[in-house]
Amino acid sequence: GRTMVPNVFTIELADSDYERLSSYAAALTDELVAAAEDHADAQRYVAPGPFEVRLSAGEDLETGIFRVRPAAKDGRRARSGGAAREHADARPREDRPRDDLAAYRPEPRRPADRLVERPPADRRQPPTREVPSGRPPRARAVRPALEIEGRRVPLTAAVTTLGRDESADLVLDDPGISRRHAEVRISNDGPHMQALLRDLGSTNGTYLNGDRIGDEELRDGDRITMGRTRLTFRLEG
Repeated sequence: GRTMVPNVFTIELADSDYERLSSYAAALTDELVAAAEDHADAQRYVAPGPFEVRLSAGEDLETGIFRVRPAAKDGRRARSGGAAREHADARPREDRPRDDLAAYRPEPRRPADRLVERPPADRRQPPTREVPSGRPPRARAVRPALEIEGRRVPLTAAVTTLGRDESADLVLDDPGISRRHAEVRISNDGPHMQALLRDLGSTNGTYLNGDRIGDEELRDGDRITMGRTRLTFRLEG
């Protein structure tokens, strides 16, 4: 069978401890009742009624010392309320708890079917970040570059010259390319970047996506042909 245990515990404290704990006696006894219930459930103990915890002052106790007096109390309602009150009034005055620390009985726990189930953590939606309505989102900076035979050359200057001469910013070893064949001009209009390809009067011409040009705006992925050299314009975000 299961073990029967007491369900009413009177904790006697020294006067100084009793006065110090009086301001939060209800919360303290609530925690002690919950601990007793959890322990009884874990050990499969049986109590005659709901658990109660009472605090009282013990004049013979020193500070820091306490005494626990367990008792069993039938949880069934007494047939006569007057008899129960008469029995309570018959107790000696020093054994009664003070008015401000009267026997505290917490509210019964809610049934499990009334508890609100929270969704698992992995199903919760992450918080969304909103852009303030009065401020537009910041444009992402782009970096122009030329891709030559799998190698990318960043265009960091406002003007980059391309040609066969050593004085060119980007030297291309191709006999079909003029000494100063073409140039790429980079300009910024606020958040917008513009790249312009211009032929510098080359002998064999400058071709953009197969068409010979004088000057033309560049877009990401455009193919440039000079002599037998092929380049691709890229915008790196």
